Amino acid sequence: MTTEQNAALFETRRQFLGRASAGIGSAALASLLNPGLFASAPAERVGGLPGFPNFAPKAKRVIYLFQNGAPSQFELFDNKPEVTRRHGEPLDSSFFQGQRLTGMTSRQKDKRICKSVFKFKRHGQGGVELGETLPHLAGVADEIAVVRSMQTEAINHDPAVTFFQTGFQQAGRPSAGAWASYGLGSESADLPAFVVMLSQGSAKRNSQALYARLWGSGFLPSEHQGVQFRSIGDPVLYLANPKGISARRRRRMLDLGQALNKAHHDRLGDPEIVTRIQQAEMAYRMQASVPELMDTKSEPESTFKLYGESARKPGTFAANCLLARRLAERGVRFIQLYHRGWDHHSDTPRDLPLQCGDIDQSSAALIADLKQRGMLDETLIIWGGEFGRTVYAQGGLNMEKYGRDHHPRCFSMWLAGGGIKGGTTYGTTDDFSFNVVENPVPVYDLHATMLHCLGIDHEKLTFKFQGRHYRLTDVHGNVVKGLLA
Repeated sequence: MTTEQNAALFETRRQFLGRASAGIGSAALASLLNPGLFASAPAERVGGLPGFPNFAPKAKRVIYLFQNGAPSQFELFDNKPEVTRRHGEPLDSSFFQGQRLTGMTSRQKDKRICKSVFKFKRHGQGGVELGETLPHLAGVADEIAVVRSMQTEAINHDPAVTFFQTGFQQAGRPSAGAWASYGLGSESADLPAFVVMLSQGSAKRNSQALYARLWGSGFLPSEHQGVQFRSIGDPVLYLANPKGISARRRRRMLDLGQALNKAHHDRLGDPEIVTRIQQAEMAYRMQASVPELMDTKSEPESTFKLYGESARKPGTFAANCLLARRLAERGVRFIQLYHRGWDHHSDTPRDLPLQCGDIDQSSAALIADLKQRGMLDETLIIWGGEFGRTVYAQGGLNMEKYGRDHHPRCFSMWLAGGGIKGGTTYGTTDDFSFNVVENPVPVYDLHATMLHCLGIDHEKLTFKFQGRHYRLTDVHGNVVKGLLA
């Protein structure tokens, strides 16, 4: 008895139904190997679900500038005159209303109100108030919406970062970029729908770890996972042909492998085989598209004047912002930049200006560059970290080296571009930026709003796994209409 005959003999009802539906996978495979087979498919889109977007989108893509480590709202976006007036006053246990504190300060007996050493000023026609360490962002203040009332449920870095990336504090769920890829596909046939780049901040403090699972596909098909572009060596691992392998020979090897994979799929109907075929073809096309993308020498001098000289150095946040614009031009759906080094438990006066020096000019440049190219209205930009910072100083009130601990109840982010009302400030916190007093924005609502800008009803973008229909917003989430243009 052959292996196939033996498998058929023990086939379960679930396996039978799964194989009976393999025709759908076969159709997908046929369309992959012959893109022109289905004339009704829109030529400008690769992949995605039928019926998505659900309504006319404001944005075609997302550029998410994630600031890993949690920037302080007190120094950047949420000016608190009352904190300045009451600087140095001790806080007793009644102030905290039973809120959890981290192990780093829960036993710190002397918790004193700590003002910021940085000044604030209003900018633009909307009067958006920003800290003095963001002078370039101030120049595009009318394009951004500052959200002061962000909230999260996590108080430590790993679950908090995971929550923002996947909508769940525990590892294993698909990332936001994977959901966007799954629902909308890509506008590029030569680049992944979801690209990730990392940069290290200039702060003199050790950074939090970042894991590939943060941009993973979870239980979604693996073709939707983020592809990390590196700044050293090959931009994508194993993309280049091995020494002695010509492009022609590589193509012949790929054709043979694809033929074997197709035969395997025809026999078993496993959808992951389709993914394997698709990713192999994508990798082959990327051998030409990625080197051209990463080579910014063709950019005019005006580009580097806009983004700053550090944009010439691969791996910097500025260089990644420039690449983000180039990826957006080429139809990548979701572009995620992680910038590390914002975990300022001490020496904020030294480290925060260094971090702002990394990101201020290039973040503003990205907005201005997209606008001058007519792309800002169709690109949603999100900037922010995983939680906020405490009103009290960690380790004592030393204004030359003060720091702040983690604070999840309220913090600030900003958004710009497709679908967002620029020049605005949304949400209000109390005099100590301890609680939200108006228009709270939980993580789920940020995700729902992001998907809404992409033309997706967050309650309809689901995937059935282990008997349950999952979504990025879990069983929560409301679109924040006050942020929409």
